[in-house]
Amino acid sequence: MISVEHLTKCYGDIVAVDDVSFKIDEGHVYGFLGPNGAGKTTIMNIMTGCLSATEGRVLIGGYDIFEEPCQAKKLIGYLPEQPPLYMTDTPLEYLKFVGEAKGLGGSELKEQIDKVIEQTKIENVKNRPISSLSKGYKQRVGIAQALLGNPKVIILDEPTVGLDPIQIVEIRDLIKELGREHTVIFSSHILSEVQAICDQVLIISKGKLVAFDQPENLEKLLLAPNEIIITTDARDKEIRDILAKINHIVDFTIKEEGAYTKAQIKTDHKDVYEVSRQIFLGFAEKNKTLLEMALKKTDLEDIFIELTEKSNSNEATESEGIKQ
Repeated sequence: MISVEHLTKCYGDIVAVDDVSFKIDEGHVYGFLGPNGAGKTTIMNIMTGCLSATEGRVLIGGYDIFEEPCQAKKLIGYLPEQPPLYMTDTPLEYLKFVGEAKGLGGSELKEQIDKVIEQTKIENVKNRPISSLSKGYKQRVGIAQALLGNPKVIILDEPTVGLDPIQIVEIRDLIKELGREHTVIFSSHILSEVQAICDQVLIISKGKLVAFDQPENLEKLLLAPNEIIITTDARDKEIRDILAKINHIVDFTIKEEGAYTKAQIKTDHKDVYEVSRQIFLGFAEKNKTLLEMALKKTDLEDIFIELTEKSNSNEATESEGIKQ
């Protein structure tokens, strides 16, 4: 559906997007995840034809966004981070204007406006001035305009920024709904948001694509160990003797705190519960008490931090190499 090939964007000596390539299939929800300033908005602006690229190309449904912009843009519905709304209009008036600008008219325009109003649940405010609407409803109106023309691809830039918790949940639910009929791409720097909605995650750091996979597969990509945290009445040497007999423990740290000892144990076993069972039996065999056992599975936040830190570290190493 979308092919991004060696995309690069420079502002003078500053490289905002650095040789990014990826392909997006039809019928999924994709999340662009990265810290503020990572390059997410720049990539989206290039994908929608709102910004030129220094190098590379973007194909939307086989059409080059730069060489065949009219055909490519017909396949895209776009909501920028700041929705392009006319505050004196009502949602109904605004959607009529946008629909006509997209080439719709007559009964087709009316049918599509009715449909997007229903999809975005703005029926009860459609005749009120947009200026009087809450931030959440303004976002819904912005999404409604992106849906006009029935585009195959919906691109949303930070659609939940500035919303309260209830509004965030409502917009998330709306994005999930849209993912049933459209390919949806949205950017966010909120980890839980991406994890809750997306089928696939693209992690951007300093203009580079550092990961692209399903959330559950990113853990396997990194081979990130799971952690088991225990509190026991055993002492340092006793804990080491017990753990030495258990397979798939890759590292551990021990800290004595008065009469008790805490240990953080990392395992590369795919079944963390099996390792936990072996630890329990090992302490029972030595007649030592496990006062507490907690499991910490690697989540998207851990992956995000590790990947972005790794990207920063590699960049620093390359810079040092250039200086030398």
